[in-house]
Amino acid sequence: MKSAVTISLVPEARRGPFVLHGNFSDLAPHVATAAGLGFDGVEIFAASAEEFPAAEVARLLGGEGLSLAALGTGAGWLCHGLHLCHPDAVVRGRAVEFIAGLIDAAGAFGAPCSDRSGSAALRRLARRSLLACARLVLLDTHQDWSQRFTQLTPLVL
Repeated sequence: MKSAVTISLVPEARRGPFVLHGNFSDLAPHVATAAGLGFDGVEIFAASAEEFPAAEVARLLGGEGLSLAALGTGAGWLCHGLHLCHPDAVVRGRAVEFIAGLIDAAGAFGAPCSDRSGSAALRRLARRSLLACARLVLLDTHQDWSQRFTQLTPLVL
């Protein structure tokens, strides 16, 4: 098993349960701290996929021999008020796109939503699975959750 520590780059999460807090301009010392403490990788909690500086993260992690364990998705709610169960279908749709963007960004690093090689095929599969599940959640029907679970089961087995 590999170990990772979370680096939060979201000011709104300063009081959250993250070990290291900062911003992109001071990411390097946090990556060095993670390596110095013996972690194998880091999870980065960024405000969005668009604000995630992939090239800089790749350079910093490579220099310290670390991997990207994951990109946190909680900023969708914390910073943007997005969640998949929001009563407004437009907000739910934006939440899906927010998460899909993070899947794409993390997949380029071979993070958990992809295989270790960061294969495009597995990133597409993860993204399609998310979107398929989200479509079911977004349905404006009167189905109860047992019916929705039946619809989701083939997608996750």
